[in-house]
Amino acid sequence: MVDVAEISIREVAAHAGVSMSTVSNALNRPERVSPRSAARVATAIAELGYVPNTAARQLRAGRSQAIGMAVMNITNPFFAEVALGAEETAHERGYAVILGNSYDSVERERRYLELFERQRLDGVLIAPVRGHDAIRRQFEKRGIPVVLIDRADPQDLCSSVSLDDVLGGRMACEHLVASGCREIAFLGGPFVVPQMRDRLAGCRAAAADAGVGFRLIETDTLNPGLGRHLGAQIADLPVADRPDGIFAANDVLALGVMQSLISHGVRVPEDVGVVGYDDIDFAAASIVPLTSVRQPSYSMGVAAATLLLDGLQNGDNHRSIRFDPELMVRQSTKAVPPPPSVVTGRARKTIRTRASATTAAGTPTSEEAHALRR
Repeated sequence: MVDVAEISIREVAAHAGVSMSTVSNALNRPERVSPRSAARVATAIAELGYVPNTAARQLRAGRSQAIGMAVMNITNPFFAEVALGAEETAHERGYAVILGNSYDSVERERRYLELFERQRLDGVLIAPVRGHDAIRRQFEKRGIPVVLIDRADPQDLCSSVSLDDVLGGRMACEHLVASGCREIAFLGGPFVVPQMRDRLAGCRAAAADAGVGFRLIETDTLNPGLGRHLGAQIADLPVADRPDGIFAANDVLALGVMQSLISHGVRVPEDVGVVGYDDIDFAAASIVPLTSVRQPSYSMGVAAATLLLDGLQNGDNHRSIRFDPELMVRQSTKAVPPPPSVVTGRARKTIRTRASATTAAGTPTSEEAHALRR
């Protein structure tokens, strides 16, 4: 039996009784081949099980029509929605997406990036586990553009799509304070991840501004199981020592915390208010609907893929898009009027070009940024 991997275009031509150029035209330029010859070639391909070498064809054309995407944890609904937005956008423009799940592992991320490089993909979307400078340089040498997801590039050397996480952390804490909480606990980490540092910074600053108590419970990951464990520990504290407001760095952690609090007889929100982050679908469907800081995850995926594909089509023009978060108030916190910093109904996107400048105070100049409202 002939190994189909060894069958060449020469054998297809011999089997069909036509020239090699006719087979090539039938595969690549069928309008140049007569219906009779095309049928003979199709029959030969089917009988031999021939598979065209698209990799070689793409190498000659200089395009793979595929992009790589690496995310930190695809089991997190936030990243699943980001990936969906990116994939659907790429599909509409004739590109396939090869998805890698680093699962918060630098080593797994490295292996996926090496695969993307070996396959000579047209571009890469990445939500990096740690730093991104080495990743950018790695692909820059190959002429492969990179777009960061859920991470801004402080040096503005590559395109990015991110969220103002300092504002998000501030909004969460301000809401807890406005609902009557006087001791706020921030649950999250690891703080090698910039988003975690930013959410913590916003929450801590808001607590200091309000003059309320603040405590940090650092975690090395974010998942429901850890949330249940921390919720049980908090529930076991004496009431006088227990925080009455909890801000968890993502929704899956918050949902685990809230489940454990309730099972231990702690009332949410009467005894403890809980705020999450991301506003995943499960947040609104929880037994006590979760107040959450919303990231427009699907839109972020669409924006990232659009930046990458536009750059491939028009030449790489580094751009940064920053979305503003929204506070989605539900029953896990006491109902109060939204604080002044809450953005309701709209997400602002600030777009910066690589050539932009900042003022001495660090605020964007008119040349640096403009707001798009939808």
